[in-house]
Amino acid sequence: MRRPFFAVLGGMGTLATESYVRLLDKRTQASTDQEYLDYVVFNDAGVPDRTAFILGHSTEDPVPSILDDIDKATSIGASFLVLACNTEHYFFDRFQARTPVPLLHMPRLAVQAMSRAYPAPTHPRVGFLGTEGSRAAGVYRREVTAAGYDFVEPDDALQHRVDSLIYDDVKGGRTLDPERYHHTVLAMMGEPYHCDIVILGCTELSVFNERFPMPDCAVIDAQSELVDETVRRGKSLLATASENREHGTLR
Repeated sequence: MRRPFFAVLGGMGTLATESYVRLLDKRTQASTDQEYLDYVVFNDAGVPDRTAFILGHSTEDPVPSILDDIDKATSIGASFLVLACNTEHYFFDRFQARTPVPLLHMPRLAVQAMSRAYPAPTHPRVGFLGTEGSRAAGVYRREVTAAGYDFVEPDDALQHRVDSLIYDDVKGGRTLDPERYHHTVLAMMGEPYHCDIVILGCTELSVFNERFPMPDCAVIDAQSELVDETVRRGKSLLATASENREHGTLR
């Protein structure tokens, strides 16, 4: 009897995928090998840069690589798919159209969590930190405004600081500096932005947040919300499979 499993479409980047898996295993709260979730990780580090393609700086399309991973995950029987990259959600509808297997939507999960924790009437202004590709694609803008918030983007100078955290520090392998990260987040809460909440809409920023959290600030970490939904859904699948085995309906 095979237990249900899910597939993680990662490698964008690899350290961010490691962070996701590390949080996933920790939050599963297992006390034996068998209590952990079953999953397959496609660490497809060769996927072309998503931001460069979206902005028209490169003709290397990242979609075919991800579609190939989706085909493989579907063929081996994954129960659901996790896309561990925020920028890649620009192509989400094309990915979901490729497979009948449900694909979790990280930006949507982040905004849903934000709505529960920080309702729009009391926390109206939401600052977004992510790649230039995500900023241009508008994925978070649509989700945030649809939920009734004011969406606030960094100006070009602050975006350059965000890009440096993502590409120079995490993707580039530099020693992570908590002050650089904290100053960038706090910049969105001060002049001239005055944000009530900041969404971390890039999994490289989630790497910073895992190591250097800001518990006194209203920060929504999209990858963290994705982890929580993955654990919830994975445990639900295991519970259903166990119940079916007990009733003799699973072969």
